[in-house]
Amino acid sequence: MPEQARWTALRLGRGGPRLDLLTARFDTHVYAPHAHDEYTIGVSVGGCELIGYRGGHLRTGPGSIVVLAPGEMHTGGPASATDGYAYRALYADPALLAEGVRGGGPHFGEGLLDDPELAAAIRRTHAELARFPDPLEAESRLPWLLTALVHRHATAATLPRTVPGAHAIARTVRDRLADELLEPPSLAALAADLGLSRYQLLRAFRTTVGIPPYAWLAQYRVARARTLLEHGLRPADVAARVGFADQAHLTRWFRRVLGVTPAAYRNSVQDGG
Repeated sequence: MPEQARWTALRLGRGGPRLDLLTARFDTHVYAPHAHDEYTIGVSVGGCELIGYRGGHLRTGPGSIVVLAPGEMHTGGPASATDGYAYRALYADPALLAEGVRGGGPHFGEGLLDDPELAAAIRRTHAELARFPDPLEAESRLPWLLTALVHRHATAATLPRTVPGAHAIARTVRDRLADELLEPPSLAALAADLGLSRYQLLRAFRTTVGIPPYAWLAQYRVARARTLLEHGLRPADVAARVGFADQAHLTRWFRRVLGVTPAAYRNSVQDGG
């Protein structure tokens, strides 16, 4: 396969801050020494990369997580002349990782982490958001994963995991998302309206509903789409009416929830009628 570096720009919520994703595969490329203003959080997906960091070297392998702190100089390249490397990385503003902690940002004493469960979750989320960069989905999933990263591996005082009034908070969020189906508010805005942090809102919603806000909204949209399809509307028209970015996005979620494509569902209910 050819070498590649593909960037995807996300918005965390409608009108929210930008976060960049990088999907990279290299055979021989060596990075010059450089630093980022954001945390660099990567998951190795193939080969072995040798990263110069904090006066030493990090040797990645498939499934390992790399966390590089803002402002820290680092390099990267293949570990051997015959071994390329591939990874998925995201670049997160320090404030995003500070949401789940008290008194300033987290500190990661180690740049290379062994956490297969979290690595798999980051890799899966990265791949899905790189393909479907939905703002609400990004805002629901990435802060949650980054807070888990902080709680598991950083040295910082974490916030309590229980949120008083969680059921009322979840009900308010569901109502707002349903009422503003086509242009849902950002979770940051909803949290501010409720006097909460985004992490507290996500915690309250997930513990009450069992799924994050973007997944609840997608399922609500599928239910609305189902009714419109039963009335004979075409999937492309239905997608726009219920707030999906396009027909592919509708199909992705329709199949997840109901096991069939929107077109197949529309044909089956019409044939049955």
